[in-house]
Amino acid sequence: MELIPTVELLGRQLNDVERRYAPSELWVRGAHSLLDPSSVRVSLVGSRKASQEGLRRCRKLSKLLVAEGVVVVSGLAQGIDTAAHRAAIESGGRTVAVVGTGVDRVYPSANRLLQEEIATDHLLVSQFPPGAPPNKRHFPQRNRTMALLSDATVIIEAGETSGSLHQGWEALRLARPLFLLRSVVLSDLGWPEKMMGYGARVLDDVGELLDWVPSPAAPSAALAI
Repeated sequence: MELIPTVELLGRQLNDVERRYAPSELWVRGAHSLLDPSSVRVSLVGSRKASQEGLRRCRKLSKLLVAEGVVVVSGLAQGIDTAAHRAAIESGGRTVAVVGTGVDRVYPSANRLLQEEIATDHLLVSQFPPGAPPNKRHFPQRNRTMALLSDATVIIEAGETSGSLHQGWEALRLARPLFLLRSVVLSDLGWPEKMMGYGARVLDDVGELLDWVPSPAAPSAALAI
């Protein structure tokens, strides 16, 4: 594991808005290059207790992004996060896990093997020092950092109290594209309409997302989620 200045990892200086919540340094294990400017990164986030349909949509979107050369970022939690990471790996793509513990701790324990695979073959990131245990205050901070490290964020499925909403609001604050799956927008939840009022966009097709990020390649076709 290494402790590296955030600006060194990202290969650029942070602007005034980014610096407000950005950690000055990050603990990392794995391929640092996944955070440099040549890498296009999209966060897929959502509920720990996701529906089967939400998990299916997450896996499909993760695979579509990998096919377009995008690095899939998530938080290594149960549910949507796990589905995003696994689908990216199974598709031969790259993934970054931003965790709310030290990089030497595992949470949840069910993801021990997945975390080790990411740390070995992809990239594991934390703003918290080695040994830091799970703490409910860490996870909103982790989500803000994940928004900072990503070119765009997609909320797959999330309830009114989901931690993913912290990341959604932070992405909007940073003026990063925020997308909500149409299935979320059509739900009876109140938060999607609020976020759309501040600039969140409905996502039906991966090509729509790639239009808003510095994609390494043009989308090969209209790829519905």
